Amino acid sequence: MIIDCHCHAGIGDGLTGPWDTEAHLGSYVARADRAGIERTVVFPAFHSDYAIANRAVARIVAASRGRLYGFAFVHPMRDAGRVHDLVREAVEEHDFRGIKVHRHDARITREICDTARRFGVPVLYDVMGEVDTVELLAGEYPDVQFIIPHLGSFADEWGAQVGMLGMLMRHRNVHTDTSAVRRFDILAEAARRCPRQVLFGSDGPWLHPGVELAKVKLLELLPADRRDVLGANALRLIEPSRKRLSANDAGRIAGPRLPAPAGRR
Repeated sequence: MIIDCHCHAGIGDGLTGPWDTEAHLGSYVARADRAGIERTVVFPAFHSDYAIANRAVARIVAASRGRLYGFAFVHPMRDAGRVHDLVREAVEEHDFRGIKVHRHDARITREICDTARRFGVPVLYDVMGEVDTVELLAGEYPDVQFIIPHLGSFADEWGAQVGMLGMLMRHRNVHTDTSAVRRFDILAEAARRCPRQVLFGSDGPWLHPGVELAKVKLLELLPADRRDVLGANALRLIEPSRKRLSANDAGRIAGPRLPAPAGRR
């Protein structure tokens, strides 16, 4: 099963760019279906109130009939003091499987990490090149699983992405995703050295999931490592123990798919 671990959904309210304006899934789902991507992790676009945004994504996830997994977006500063309540609602009421944090909002906090530990969910934290922070996170919270997208830098910062290689090799609770990584040789090295810590992601709906998937297939990994990167690693992180699939189930489940709307929703 191929799982895209990085996709945005819903409507933002900042109106400064696509990232805080709209993340419609119609075209994304059609493209993902054609590429053979069966499940997708989604989280809100940037928003001034993530309680509102998370509930909107929860409705999208519920309507997908199992096609989508949700992550709760939280703001380290604006949501200070209510992170536990936001994540509790997302996990217990909406069956969300993780937490999303972005350095663009603010740096991650102990409150967020403590909440992730309490609910046993991973944290996808876009560090925007600040990979040194990952050393602290991994050491302070060895029982929390961290996903650092874009190999540490959407902006292709060579030093940050090379630094992420060291983080992956030193810390088993640190993972990365392949979304928007254009320095192919560094990505290939990460997947070769740490295949159980690299997850396929597309950064949809703005990047084409088929193009991002083709990049991963070109890594020419061993069959077992390719299965890990394309879906098994994500499944290990996002399936809670009470719902963890057996190896046989994980190999055969495809699940229902969202219909591809004719127009934007």
